[in-house]
Amino acid sequence: MNYVCLVYGEEKHIEGLGAEGLAELDRRSVAYDKWIEKAGKLVIAQALQSVKTSKTVRRRNGKVAMTDGPFAETKEQLLGFVMLDAGSLDEALAIAADIPIAEFGSIEVRAVYDVPGR
Repeated sequence: MNYVCLVYGEEKHIEGLGAEGLAELDRRSVAYDKWIEKAGKLVIAQALQSVKTSKTVRRRNGKVAMTDGPFAETKEQLLGFVMLDAGSLDEALAIAADIPIAEFGSIEVRAVYDVPGR
């Protein structure tokens, strides 16, 4: 079954790492992605650009509205995601626990919904 690990953290924490700290976090994250790929568990992993570059789209009563930034005001922002092919939720949780950003952020693990007819 596929699970998505939604990686949350405060962008200000990432910005506060400085160039060397960010390079180290990137190195650790890529190394971990490669490890879960070799284990046959990685489907895809992607980091996201800053929420400063994001837009939110809503359609209500046939009208489209676009706003800058994420959907809701939150302390933490969605920083990226990792999709896993894991045998169980427990296995997905164990893999998510070692994602480097879990040390200062949070990882939401959700099973992928299989849309009927797809």
